[in-house]
Amino acid sequence: MSISILSKKRLTPFLVIVLALLITATIVSCYKAPVTGRNQFIILSQDQENEMGLTAFNQVLKDEKISNNQSYNDAVTRVGQRIAAVSHTQGYEWDFKVIDDNEQINAFALPGGKVAVYTGILPVAQTDAGLATVMAHEVAHVAARHGGERVSTGVIAQLGAVGIGAAMGGSDPFVYQAVMQAYGLGANVGVLLPFGRSQESEADRIGLIYMAKAGYDPREAVGFWERMEAASQGGSAPPEFLSTHPGYQTRINNLRMWLPEAMTYYNGAAKAPNNKITE
Repeated sequence: MSISILSKKRLTPFLVIVLALLITATIVSCYKAPVTGRNQFIILSQDQENEMGLTAFNQVLKDEKISNNQSYNDAVTRVGQRIAAVSHTQGYEWDFKVIDDNEQINAFALPGGKVAVYTGILPVAQTDAGLATVMAHEVAHVAARHGGERVSTGVIAQLGAVGIGAAMGGSDPFVYQAVMQAYGLGANVGVLLPFGRSQESEADRIGLIYMAKAGYDPREAVGFWERMEAASQGGSAPPEFLSTHPGYQTRINNLRMWLPEAMTYYNGAAKAPNNKITE
């Protein structure tokens, strides 16, 4: 029996899936994360990824209250722009928002340079350098295209070959839901799923370099995470940002291990002012 007859009668769905996956694999560009050089699997183009990030960001902002605290807004924009300027990103339209929610000790970033910080994390940050730890970590997620990486693996896993073409177009409602789910932006908007352990650690390392290059003392990152640990023991902190992998002590130990590398960038950088963040 010929292959063509077999495919028509029995193997068509299987072959379609296999061929589509093979074709996709051949057109996927080879991406490497900045600083670490880790190989990444990303099926979306930069433009498609950015468009999806903007769509998700706008949805979040519709359901959240944007802070009108000028001091908070100035601090987040000031530090965010300084961090973004030294990051491995080009042509991004950075947008930094402060969400008015003191119960959320949290922050998140979406593709294309969309970053939001909840007011609840600012008292823990205390200063520009503490805030730089948060902002650099989030900018690192964007620069390393962790969102696109998550969406790519999620779309392949959830939709298979049928979803590949739609995912690349970004127009299918099912694909849109898959993208939103990948970011944790489904029914419970504002409660973002934590990145995986490897991505979190990678963002910590890249972020440490970014804050150092931007002129913020990277040693301040250790103090920030120690304060985050103390805040979590009070029982008032939500799990999304505080309990992401790795754990506090592992995270702090890793930061201390990476400090010598970061200090070489900080020693040669123009020092940033370390303002105290006040209401």
